[in-house]
Amino acid sequence: MKPQNASYNSVVHSETSSLSPSDLRENVSAVTRALALLDAFEVNEQTVSLSELSRRLVMGKSTVLRTARTLGRSGYLVQTDDGRWRLGPAAGWLGVRYQTSFDVDNVIDSLLRHLSNVTGETAAFFVREGHSRTCVARVDRTSLARIHVRVGEKLPLERGASGRVLLAFSDSSSLEDEGIRRQGFYVSIGERDATMSSIAIPVLGAKRKIFGALCISGLTLRLPSEVLTAHLPLLIEAGASLSRTLSLNAASLRLGR
Repeated sequence: MKPQNASYNSVVHSETSSLSPSDLRENVSAVTRALALLDAFEVNEQTVSLSELSRRLVMGKSTVLRTARTLGRSGYLVQTDDGRWRLGPAAGWLGVRYQTSFDVDNVIDSLLRHLSNVTGETAAFFVREGHSRTCVARVDRTSLARIHVRVGEKLPLERGASGRVLLAFSDSSSLEDEGIRRQGFYVSIGERDATMSSIAIPVLGAKRKIFGALCISGLTLRLPSEVLTAHLPLLIEAGASLSRTLSLNAASLRLGR
């Protein structure tokens, strides 16, 4: 039996094989330019002007602009109101998938199962994607009647414990977010959903950069603030374990293992 994508592969093969050598070279060049443009952004850099990108790449502005707009349509770049460019949510999500691909022992899922079993509540892991957050892993409370948040679902950063933690430990400089950073966790009581409460902590990866947010959530009637904070030591222990795993993975990559 042929695989389900056999017809798709046949179409792609027929399309590429019909291209002239010059067209094939142009396609390869376009991909190379796109990758070079993504690589032109430096660590901790918020936005970059078109002129600066052109200078770094030694490439004409019109070519850089055309490439940036193509990447923008797929969410890998975003143009700000002042015309500058920054990496988009798709680029961030690609990085998350890269890092979690080294989670050979399913550390995240194992930690979430442990948290859920011990607390009797739902445990989840969120990452930031641009101006929103995405649930990338989740273990539900056994008796949960309905799923409030699905894996892959995007939610706001400004409401909910995991969102507030991701925002505070990223690039926010507000006094409230500074308080969250000093405290090291955040408790949300009915912020996004009036019936739900949650507590979240940051999970830090290589070079102490935030990787995601680990949280426990459940019904507010069952999880008032004092009950949530009672789960904090267990949450901190799990977060520290995950941070150590991420740091070890990063070290292994640097050593070429």
